[in-house]
Amino acid sequence: AHFLEYSTSECHFTNGTQRVRFLDRYFYNGEEYVRFDSDVGEFRAVTELGRPSAEYWNSQKDFLEQRRAAVDTY
Repeated sequence: AHFLEYSTSECHFTNGTQRVRFLDRYFYNGEEYVRFDSDVGEFRAVTELGRPSAEYWNSQKDFLEQRRAAVDTY
């Protein structure tokens, strides 16, 4: 059996470059299961599969701060 897991990092610009929204999205077999949204500031489960990952990553303060700061690099 083959399984596909991948992630995307996306930047969405509004008002030119005045406003940037950063998304880190994680997929398993084509279905998004967890994401980081800079507008929210933490990881959120998209499906039940993503709940353990979101809870773990949100508990890792250094990692969470890195994700929050990523929006400023775009």
